[in-house]
Amino acid sequence: MEPLYGPIRDYAWGSRSAIALLQGRSVPSAGPEAELWLGAHPGAPAHVERAGLRVSLCELVRDEPGQWLGQRVSERFGSRLPFLLKVLAADAPLSLQAHPDAAQAQAGYAAEAGRAEEQRNYSDPHHKPELLVALTPFEALCGFRDPAESAEALAAFGVPALTPVVAALRAGPAGLRTAVRTLLGWPVAKRHELLTAVLAAPVDGPDAELTRRLATAYPGDPGALVALLLHHVRLVPGEGIWMPAGNLHAYLSGCGVEIMAASDNVLRGGLTPKRVDVDELLRVLRFEVLDDPVRAPEPVGPGVDWWPVPVDDFALHRVRVDAAVPSVTLSLPGPRVVLCAGGAITVDDGAGALTLVSGEAAIGTASGAPLRVHGAGVAYVATSGLR
Repeated sequence: MEPLYGPIRDYAWGSRSAIALLQGRSVPSAGPEAELWLGAHPGAPAHVERAGLRVSLCELVRDEPGQWLGQRVSERFGSRLPFLLKVLAADAPLSLQAHPDAAQAQAGYAAEAGRAEEQRNYSDPHHKPELLVALTPFEALCGFRDPAESAEALAAFGVPALTPVVAALRAGPAGLRTAVRTLLGWPVAKRHELLTAVLAAPVDGPDAELTRRLATAYPGDPGALVALLLHHVRLVPGEGIWMPAGNLHAYLSGCGVEIMAASDNVLRGGLTPKRVDVDELLRVLRFEVLDDPVRAPEPVGPGVDWWPVPVDDFALHRVRVDAAVPSVTLSLPGPRVVLCAGGAITVDDGAGALTLVSGEAAIGTASGAPLRVHGAGVAYVATSGLR
């Protein structure tokens, strides 16, 4: 194993304490720190050291796929690391968004060839399923809930302009597309008028509080009402949410470990000043109720658990070593990215042992040797999902 140095993205919604505290730095940080990227995505690749210099992992994987990926991963995904591991820290809500499946991404990317970057929805031909596991209490919107619940939440405001949306939702899941299209298609000149009426309504309750909070953060943005169509979840540390293709979601607050297919394809649906392509979003969304978006960790052995997902781009395991379980050996295929999320651990993949403290990361090549973790701490291990 060798040290992996990941860049921190300074998006405006980021925390000025969460990632700094994880890495043992002073708080508040100089500016918002939203995401720590630990992968080979060309937008912000992590680095390893070579001859005293830091070299992009993206370049190493591209130039030496056999060493870094191994034959099976290279054959399946080409000369690229198929997953991206992140630490995400949100102090303000992120945009409502969804991601395409593989076929939609390939078709969309090809169809937009030649367009100016600011007019593109697709930056690559890959899908982007995601799994987030909470490190702290974490709040999110994820997946459509029972439309009857959403209808009652919107009807409670008593705003006549919402009557068509309420009627569509009372028709059941078949009305979800109409509800989303109506809310996002509301004329820009009328949006402030609509949301002003909603905010003035004498309604109490969690749904009304959420809408007021989002409408205050994003004045005139209909995403504050689209949010009421979704599950509002609060995770405790260790719980996860799985976001497959076509699932509308948004992170609201908290810090978590996120793993995803290595793609930048995002279709936005509100809570953002960026462009929202309503037609393309509607084409990608799956208008079906998500029964339960929360996933509990499943134990796979002493000190080890995971959150199984139905894709082969990635898998995420958590390892906890202490006096009761001082050492764990994992037979996971390479490549492997390890993040220490607390305490101090030593990781050894047969090619070399490395000690990590909280907030540090390491990467091992596709040697195929078992990964041994020992010490006293918590680690998240990211690999491909190929078995």
